[in-house]
Parts: sequence; structure tokens; C-alpha cells
Amino acid sequence: MNNLQKTAIVGALGAAFTAQAATHYKGVELAGSELIVKLKAGQAKSFLSVKSHKGMTVKENLNVSFGDYMLVNVPTNKSMKSAINYLNSLPEVEYAEPNYKLSIGSSFEGEEGTPRDAEFIKLWGLQNKGNNEPTRSGDISTTPGKAGADVNALQAWNITKGSRDVTIAVIDTGVDYNHPDLKNQMWVNEAEANGTEGVDDDGNGFVDDIHGYDFANNDGDPRDGHSHGTHCAGTIGAEHNNIGVAGVMANVKIVGVKFLTDSGSGSTANAIKSVDYATKLNVDIMSNSWGGGGFSQALKDAISRAKDAGILFVAAAGNSSSNNDSRPHYPSNYDVENVISVAAHNAQDSLASFSCFGKRTVHVAAPGRNIMSTVKNGGYAVYSGTSMATPHVSGVLGLLLAKEGRSDVSDIRERLMKSSVYVASYKKKTISEGRVDAYNLLTNTFPARPAKPDPNAWVTRRLRSVIESAHPYGDNATQEFEVSAEGAKYMRVVFEKIELENKYDFIEIRDREGNLVEKISGTKNNYQSEYVSGGYMKLIFKSDRSVSKWGFKASEYQVINN
Repeated sequence: MNNLQKTAIVGALGAAFTAQAATHYKGVELAGSELIVKLKAGQAKSFLSVKSHKGMTVKENLNVSFGDYMLVNVPTNKSMKSAINYLNSLPEVEYAEPNYKLSIGSSFEGEEGTPRDAEFIKLWGLQNKGNNEPTRSGDISTTPGKAGADVNALQAWNITKGSRDVTIAVIDTGVDYNHPDLKNQMWVNEAEANGTEGVDDDGNGFVDDIHGYDFANNDGDPRDGHSHGTHCAGTIGAEHNNIGVAGVMANVKIVGVKFLTDSGSGSTANAIKSVDYATKLNVDIMSNSWGGGGFSQALKDAISRAKDAGILFVAAAGNSSSNNDSRPHYPSNYDVENVISVAAHNAQDSLASFSCFGKRTVHVAAPGRNIMSTVKNGGYAVYSGTSMATPHVSGVLGLLLAKEGRSDVSDIRERLMKSSVYVASYKKKTISEGRVDAYNLLTNTFPARPAKPDPNAWVTRRLRSVIESAHPYGDNATQEFEVSAEGAKYMRVVFEKIELENKYDFIEIRDREGNLVEKISGTKNNYQSEYVSGGYMKLIFKSDRSVSKWGFKASEYQVINN
């Protein structure tokens, strides 16, 4: 359907309904009082022949390549549920679903600064020296990191630094394509760049899409007015040019696909169009540092279409500190073979406190806290979030494609997980239980995973001293406990009761090497902690200065002996 036909249809059905209706559906925020409707094959004309379906009118034909999808306005006097039920009852409709509000996936964003000279020293995600993590202000943190807890970029660069044959779509708030660190890394649509302004010179249905497209404003200029997308683009492929920062890839083509507005929000409908556009361009990887809303079959359809084209879909796991196994986060939770869900780890080699996780739904961890990269207007800033972890993985995968070319998306995802470095901190937090390692990925190196304990072999013992807080505990409390069992192969503590202020007060479980194995918060009864390997573990309790709860108590521990 061309633009003239679309205009005629919308005109015939009436202008878009402007009154405000439902803002939420089943507790999830909507982008507007709209539904995404997929029509059965060959049924568009029949559906569109009705000027109004019980007051609902067509706002837009989504004009995607994998079916007939319409955006339908729902009037204020009709509930979203009844509108969905009605549309789903029509013989022309395959399904109808809400148009959810989506947003950027970063947190704790730092202040944007002016361009700095060589800042590679602060890119701990590429080379973690243990003393080079930046703060939000751009200074160096006084908190020690863990040397080597990075994506192992320098060693990988001995094999490849990328290729201009690899194209990565940054689907986000756009990209500052004039940034000194990005301008030479941008994809250029030569037909549009050398053609006539205001004309679709290459006939792809998008006018003047020289460096990508803006679905938030429906034009060919994906310029970033927010900075989030530019930050992600810089982590993937900031030029290695002795200024500013350096990306995981020194050589790459970046396509700016904007669907999130300059305020950082967008809609499911525009996300679908963005994914479809990148699929039409046949990019190699889509980097998606955004999320929200509920399950969308239409968005899953778009991602599946990309999978069929052999395109990887890398997605942020989310920043709500929640378990994606039980509380799904989209698009990272879509069960499609090309989707790679990414958690964030910090410079200390632990899961970042804000990061979502899931031993069945999140694939790997990557650097995501205090990450310096490019921002709009030629600047640099430090951001944190799974949004920042995602482009690390996109860049690492780009290195693999530069070396070997495309292959089956399922095989690539499996190889990414198997080549990750096992760390106790990520045990039961991701499917791989590891963080991404570019060199291992490029060389097909699969680090061994430790054996898991026999669940029937645990033996319960009494602690020599009860592990217990005050009841209630005080503000800014700190307590440390050590538990040892000579000759133990594995050990864990059994808590009779835990009652802590959720997400603010914690018990940390650490192994002999100081690795964070588990961070416990909230309320639990008869709770078995995560196990550590060996016969030693340390428990550290920390509270903040606000709400004080009952606390915790443990009288027993369990071991499995050698």
C-alpha cells in the first residue's frame, strides 16, 4: 500500500480520535488510546471498507513487510478490553493488542560533558585494570575494580577490530551522526545522499534515509536529541582515532533507527516499524537498549522476521532488579532464536544492583555500570544500565561476524554463552552463568564450568554461633560473619527467617576469593542461601538509614564433603 492509498484510507475513515482514553491496560502503560491490529491475509480491504468499528477508526497502516497491520484508535467511551474482544471477534482480524509505551533502558545517567581528549583509560568495559572505573562526573572512582573483568577487547583486537562489511542498527533515540567519534562509522545510503532532497531516490519507501530513519517523527533524519542512542552507538563503534573514546569495533557501519523521542519514550507500533526497516536493510545485528510494555505478538512477529533473515537481536534485560523468569521484560524475553538478553555487571565483577536477571531468560552479562561513551553534540558522558551492557555484546558479536561472516543465529547465541567466563556472581542469574569474552568467542574457547552439587548430598550442621541481627536492626548497620567447614566441597547457610527492607537492606554471601555469590533482601522463611565452593563463606549485612525491619537469624548450615 503506498502513501497515497494510506492517506485516502485514513481520510475516508475520519481523522484520528483526539480525546484521551485509557492510559493503561492490565496495569501496563500505553503509548496512546490505540490498538495494533493484524489482519488475516487478503482481508485488509474488507476491514477498511467499514468506516467505523463501534467508534474505532484506523489511525495508520503500519506498512510493514510481514503482514497487514493497522493502528486503530479507541474512543473514550470504550474500554481497551472490550475493544480488543470486539476486534478479535471479527472474521478479518487475526489478533488485536495494545500499543504499549516503551522507553530507554538506562539508569543513573551522568551529566553530559564537552569532548575530552583520549579517554580510553576510563573504558573499564574494554580493559579493566582494577583502578580505571569512571564516576558519573567523569573522575576515577576510588572503589577498586577487578582487573580483567571486561570483554577482553585488547586480546580480541589482535584477531580483528571489525569490518565495514558489518552493519549494526542502533534502534533507540537516534544517533548523533556528526559526532567526531561516529561520523566516519555511519552507514550511508548513497542513493539518498547523492539524490534529490525530499525524494525517495532508492525507492525503498523512506525519503532521505541517508543514515537511517526517524519513526518517532516520520522523517529521514535519525538525529539524536536525547543522547541515549548515541551513547550506545559509541560503545559499539566509536572510531579508534586518538580522540574521545573507542568502541568495541574500530570498523563498522552503524545505522541510526530512531523510534524513541527526545524524551526517551516511544510506542510498540513504532518499534515494529523500526525492526522491520532494519530487516529490510538486511543489517547484521540490531542493538536494542529499550523495553517496557507487555507481550506484543506483533513485535515478536517482527523479531521473528529478522531471525528468518539471519539477523541477531541483542536486547537489554532491564533495570528493575527483578527476575525476568517470573516477571517478563520485553523485548528481551521474547522466545525467538535470535534474541540475546543482556544483564549488566559492574567493574567489581558482580551483577549490577539495578540489573534484571534470570537463570532461564537472560543469556549473558556484560559491562553496564559507569560506562563512558559518546553523547549528542559531540560530547561524552558516563551512563549506567543494561542499556550500556547491550552495545558491548552487539560490538563483540560484530567482531565475530567480521571474522567469520554470518551463520545460524542459534549457533551464535550458544557460542556466545559457552565462551563466556564463568563467575560465581552470575550463578543462577543468567543462563550462561558468565560474562562476555570477545577473545574466547573469536577463538571458540569454552571455559570449563564447575560441577554442581548433588541436591541429595547436603548434610545439615549447627552453627557454632548463631548468625543474627538485632530485632529490629538499626540504621546504617553493618555486620560480618564467617562460616568455615574444613574439608567441605560445598556449603550454604540456612536462614530461619529474613525480614529486610526490600532492595535497600541486604545480606551479601561471598566466597573465599571475595566473589559476590548472592545478595539477599526482602522477606523469606526457611531460606537456603546460594552455595559456595569450598569450606569458607563470608556474610556481610548492610542497612541504610531509613526503614528498619525485624532482621535475620540462622542457626544451621549445610555442607557436602569431598
